[in-house]
Amino acid sequence: MSAEPRINDRIRVPEVRLVGPSGEQVGIVPLAKALELAQEYDLDLVEVAATARPPVCKLMDYGKFKYESAMKAREARKNQAHTVIKEMKLRPKIDPHDYDTKKGHVVRFLKQGDKVKITIMFRGREQSRPELGFRLLQRLAEDVQDLGFVESNPKQDGRNMIMVLGPHKKKTEAMAEAREAQAARKAGRQPRQDEQAEEPQAPADAG
Repeated sequence: MSAEPRINDRIRVPEVRLVGPSGEQVGIVPLAKALELAQEYDLDLVEVAATARPPVCKLMDYGKFKYESAMKAREARKNQAHTVIKEMKLRPKIDPHDYDTKKGHVVRFLKQGDKVKITIMFRGREQSRPELGFRLLQRLAEDVQDLGFVESNPKQDGRNMIMVLGPHKKKTEAMAEAREAQAARKAGRQPRQDEQAEEPQAPADAG
């Protein structure tokens, strides 16, 4: 299938079903008449449905149409969401400070719309206490339940225990929110400083 539609004198049929510049139905007309109308409007005759009988053609500015289509495709690619799986590794006897730090990373990943694979690493005699890892994973899932959900329940994988958390937000939503927040910070930071600088001084008590 050709990526480019046939236009103007490349169209080789005796008649076409013509659509006007504003989308109005002109009807079935001879190809010569359609090309004549295209010249009158200073537009192109573009075949938009080649398999129809007769083929459907539209009067349009093909160069502008191609440019707008390319811009839409570029924007769609920019906003396309690629699911990323981040990984966070914990020990079953993690200290509170380290736990809070690791949880902070998990929160950030989920807010970005990414999945997070949580791995509990058992060493030595810890392997005989899988319930420690299970409880830790449960605790983490509860701590971040506003942002994510357990997509894959905890399961033993050799010396490790693994759980996967999925974000409540879609990646596209998270990306859009991040852009909005960044724009708001840029717009709001400067005025607040100005307001502080211009805050009037209280008059001294003359009494």
